Amino acid sequence: MTIPDHHLTQGERRIRSFHPHWKRLIGPLFALLLIAVASGAAIYFVPADWGQYAAYVRIAIGVIALILLTIWSFVPYLQWKNTGYVLTTHRFTISTGVLNKSTDEIPIAKVNTVSSDQTFAERMLGCGTLTVESAGDRGEIVLRDIPRIQDVRTDLFRLVEDASDGEVDGR
Repeated sequence: MTIPDHHLTQGERRIRSFHPHWKRLIGPLFALLLIAVASGAAIYFVPADWGQYAAYVRIAIGVIALILLTIWSFVPYLQWKNTGYVLTTHRFTISTGVLNKSTDEIPIAKVNTVSSDQTFAERMLGCGTLTVESAGDRGEIVLRDIPRIQDVRTDLFRLVEDASDGEVDGR
């Protein structure tokens, strides 16, 4: 999920483009496996002596499993896939939404503070929480599960410094 080249302003370069960290998919993957195993076992253990009702029970189990898979696995995957962060020389863009799109843009020149926070587990995975304070209406934006957080923070901080020095191209 990136900004198309025709949406970049003159002299603006894309520095990095990324999704939230893959750790957000651990719960949906676990749910997928659990639902698949549980529904498979439930279908297998439906007594055959139930006659024609056994087929209806198996279909009901399949429908319930499909609904649960949609809610607990497919929707979270779509939310992860449709959340994107783009860092350019002029702005930091946060785009979210599956059916409805929401896009927030923070001009690099308006960023006041960039900070990061990582738990021990996040340090092991290389992700964390990025906090960006800006002079805009929102003031502070907290972004969780940012992959390669230290690289993103360094790039963002460098771009803020370049913008305050008057270098627009980020080199």
